[in-house]
Amino acid sequence: MKTFKDKIAVITGGGSGIGRELVRQLASSGCHVATCDVIEENLQETLTMVVSESPKVKVTNHICDVSSEEEVVRFKEEVLNQHKTEHINLLFNNAGIGGGGSFVTSSREEWERCFAVCWYGVYYCSRVFIPHIVSSKEGHVINTSSVNGFWASLGGIPHTSYSAAKFAVKGFSESLIDDFRLNAPHVGVSVVMPGHIGTSIAVNTQKILGGEKSDEEMENIKQNMIKLGNPVHNQSLDQIRQIIKENAESFGENAPTSSSEAAKVILDGVRENKWRILIGEDAKEIDEMVRRDPEEAYNIRFDGEKREGTE
Repeated sequence: MKTFKDKIAVITGGGSGIGRELVRQLASSGCHVATCDVIEENLQETLTMVVSESPKVKVTNHICDVSSEEEVVRFKEEVLNQHKTEHINLLFNNAGIGGGGSFVTSSREEWERCFAVCWYGVYYCSRVFIPHIVSSKEGHVINTSSVNGFWASLGGIPHTSYSAAKFAVKGFSESLIDDFRLNAPHVGVSVVMPGHIGTSIAVNTQKILGGEKSDEEMENIKQNMIKLGNPVHNQSLDQIRQIIKENAESFGENAPTSSSEAAKVILDGVRENKWRILIGEDAKEIDEMVRRDPEEAYNIRFDGEKREGTE
């Protein structure tokens, strides 16, 4: 797809981070946009920005939990009605949260909540919107996976729910390549695999999951931190909670790639019809490392040692 002008795009998770920047950059290119999120104030901030920056395009906001098929169906009907169309050109399955790190110690509710948003959100939105993309003259589906969609680790920290979902997104996206080639050759597909990007996913995850972790959960987290070499032996559980909170808040600030830069890479990739879009030098390095030495990919020293070898 060489131009986005006068196209219609659907973007999930448009209230912050990469989703917000996709909304802004597409609108500035003359693309009409429908975006959804579960945090209303974030969505309103996005809309305020876009109305000021790109007043000539139509941008609609929708509250939708993409892990609910019923809400996704309602979202689709709102989009078609408000944009007065039966055709969609672009679907960005971008919404995601963290949580459910350990299959052993994390609560089942948290594990399944993360998996539902990160995988079923992609599946449900694809189910309802792809028929309207196929019926258009030109379309593209863009699914956000992660480096954790090909490397299920955070340097020794368990990341089971998120990684399982992101592996599913990657596999689904790749399987659509042949499907579209045979059955909808005018539709492209891309799988996006970001590294560390400056987003508020960690803070938003805490808002969405809500509640405070129990002392038992916090003790498990503390013991895992100690096993990974963090000197927190003498820290109280409340101090561990504060460390986690500060880490979540600094996640976006310390990222090597901004959300704006990430969105630009994605849109450039769509213009060039790339099926595989890696974002950030860290993502490219990890991809290379895993491919070069897959048997060592889950050695706890893999991340640090292999990175030293690439510098």
